[in-house]
This record gives sequence, C-alpha cells and structure tokens, in this order.
Amino acid sequence: MYFMNFILILHREMEPQRVIISENLCQTLNEAVAECPHDRLLVLVDETTQQCCLPVISDFECMQGVQVITIGATDTNKTLDSLSHVWSEMQRFGATRHSLMINLGGGMVTDLGGFAASTFKRGIPYINIPTTLLSMVDASVGGKTGINFGGLKNEIGVFNNARCVILDTTFLQTLDAENILSGYAEMLKHGLISNEKSWAELLNFGELGVLGELGELRTMLADSVAVKQRIVTEDPTEKGIRKALNLGHTAGHAFESFALEHQPILHGYAVAYGLITELYLCCVKTGFPQDKMRQTVNFIKEHYGKMTITCDDYPRLLELMHHDKKNEGNDINFTLLGDIGDIRINQNVSEEDIKEALDFYREC
Repeated sequence: MYFMNFILILHREMEPQRVIISENLCQTLNEAVAECPHDRLLVLVDETTQQCCLPVISDFECMQGVQVITIGATDTNKTLDSLSHVWSEMQRFGATRHSLMINLGGGMVTDLGGFAASTFKRGIPYINIPTTLLSMVDASVGGKTGINFGGLKNEIGVFNNARCVILDTTFLQTLDAENILSGYAEMLKHGLISNEKSWAELLNFGELGVLGELGELRTMLADSVAVKQRIVTEDPTEKGIRKALNLGHTAGHAFESFALEHQPILHGYAVAYGLITELYLCCVKTGFPQDKMRQTVNFIKEHYGKMTITCDDYPRLLELMHHDKKNEGNDINFTLLGDIGDIRINQNVSEEDIKEALDFYREC
C-alpha cells in the first residue's frame, strides 16, 4: 500500500524524528514503544480523546500497565494550569527521566504534552499520535511544543522532536466536519507555498465534499506532510525559510487570540481568515495575482464563513500582531507570496496597510 512504511526522518541538532503514516496502528505503536526503553509509560489524553481514541489503543500489548493523564479539551485548556496538572500527575505516578510519554490527541494535546515531557526532569522521550487532521498536518513535523500564555498563542515552549510521530487516518472518522475543515486550512496553506498543481487540487477537492472523500484525503495528507517536512529539514529552528509555514498565521493568530477573549474558534478557521487578510497584502505588497487571490478567498468564504469583527476591534488585533514571534523590534512581520510557491519571508507591513487588509476581510 502507498502508506505502509511511509517514513520521514528529520536530521536535526535534536533527536531525529520519524513520521510514520501507518495502516496497522497496533504493530506500529508496539514497535515504537519497544524502541524506547522505559521504566514507566504514561499517556496524555484530553476529555474527548479519552472517550473516542484511547479505547482504540488500550488493549495493545505495549499499553499494559500504562498510567493515563487527562486534561480538559479544546485550546482554552492549553494553559499553565493544565501543564502544572500534567507535571503533578507525572510526579504522582513516579515518572523518572527514563519514562516515556505518549500524547494521544489533537494539537493542543501534542503541543502541551510535548512541552511537559521536554521539561519534566529536564526532558523525557515522547511519542505523538495526532488524532485530528490539523494535528496530523501541523503538529506531525517540526518539534514545536508549548502552551498559550498571557492571552497569546504558543507564547511559551521549546523546540524538541518527538521520538516518533504516528499518523493513522482511521482517527479521522471520529471528527466532525468543522474539525476536518480546520486541518484542511493548513493543507491549503501548504498548497499555496508549494506549487500551483497542489493548490488547484485542494480547491477542487473541497468542492467534492471533504467528509465524503477520506480515502483521497489520505493521499493529500501525505503530500501535505511532505511539504512541511522539506521546509523543516532545511530550517529546523525557524531562522529562515521555515517562516514560510507562517503564511496566514500573523493575522490568523491574532484572530484566534482575539476569539479566545470572546468566542473561541478552531485554529484552522483562524488560519483561513488570516489567509484572506494576508493574501490581500500579497496582492498589494508583492504582486500576488488577484485572480488566484479571489479564487482562494471565495473557497474560504464558502467553506469557513467569516468571524465578525468591526473597526473598533482593529487596535486589539494590531496589539496581538505586535506580539507575533516572527517580529523584530516594533515591526509587524509577515510571510507573503509573489505567486503560488513564490515565498517572501520577513516582510514588514505598516499598521495602515494592515488596517486596509482588515477592511478587505470585513467587506469581501
């Protein structure tokens, strides 16, 4: 089969990371755990994956004697309090530097669990099993871990690779349409920074109905993961080209943090709204073709709707953008495109131009 033994290896200053797209989760996880000698095995889940996903692996041979740690679901629980709870549970279960953590869940679980493992007793090994399309595409490669802090997305964290990331698309059957679409937004971003063929396929696939085509989605998932793998291999700690992956995220993270203060939205939806805003800036600042911008914006509007904002919200959104991790000094830094696949990192944009882009977002 196409997906069997599809393994990506990242060679980095940190531990190498394997990303496995598996069709036999039992065999893959048993082997991965066996390759990490440990005195105790812990599994981190949230309240949703405890019910929907933990039963899938709980009878595996490698799971005998496992200790389960549970945190609240959704990004509102990606907090210092949740992190402290995980550390406390690790202590209570007698975890040592020779223990092993499995993070079973979406991006919130893999980010927070990876950070907990990376810092407990100065670091223990961990395995990620992402269970959402978003976490498979976004958290599967790259070693970013962390929590939200002070009202800002992923403000505290470290780069540290999981020993192994196991992608099993059977978990996608547990997702509703909104969560499939949330991950699909990151795939659309990968298409925009990759090539016109991938971008066009992503726009056309959406017209077929995302939920009804999970078989084809598996192939597109592998392609999307490969895009991120290529970039992260070249720039593991985001000093240069890895910033390409932030397309849609300067505005998107601002939208997401703003929504956390009012009515939370899924990360992928925030990225989609960020893409609308930033593709307008691409047209104005770097000559991105308007017809391709309109095609992408229309696709997003059709499938994601829009988060309502007013001009009165601009100061807060700009304040949040000023906290973006890509910034240097007082400038707001964007990743923009000259065309599909024509990446322009380190683009400083004035507040007036950003307000104009937010006007476009509201009015389009």
